[in-house]
Amino acid sequence: MNTFLKWILLLVFCAAIATFTYSYFNGGIGSKRASPKKTVSFSVDDLDLEVFYNRPSKKNRDIFGGLVPYNQVWRTGANEATTFETNKALKIGNDSLPKGKYTLWTIPNDTLWTVMFNSKQYSWGVDENMKPMREPGFDIVTIKVQPETIKYEVEQFTIAFDNSTDNLYLTMAWDITKIVIPLK
Repeated sequence: MNTFLKWILLLVFCAAIATFTYSYFNGGIGSKRASPKKTVSFSVDDLDLEVFYNRPSKKNRDIFGGLVPYNQVWRTGANEATTFETNKALKIGNDSLPKGKYTLWTIPNDTLWTVMFNSKQYSWGVDENMKPMREPGFDIVTIKVQPETIKYEVEQFTIAFDNSTDNLYLTMAWDITKIVIPLK
């Protein structure tokens, strides 16, 4: 067999391995993720904020107090750990959040949610036993917020920024529950 043909076969073999590897780790080529990735951004003047998260769907399930248990740490989405990034220091509640990138964790409850901005970056939201990977010692800001019951059902978990009243909020909504976190 000549050298040129050997190189072609090696190239085809490497391409096949790369395609298989990509397909294995990404749920198949062309397949749709059950909880799609989403990045939301907010910019005003010289402030830039960004949240990366995965959007699980309700699919006729009981969400808070069911799929997402009350009084337990939640990775605030699905799959990879949810991240929050700011290029400026922010005031959240009574605490200051320095500029940087944080993972975002919550403890849902029917009357009060705890939201934690954690300085450690985690590659995934949960470990092999489906336990949240958050290490409390890295929490920089913790705030408690009251959940709101909304009139319409939100099928896919949604994180957004709201600046409609000249006050800036980070909002999270899923099913008929919404929380609002003030940012200054």
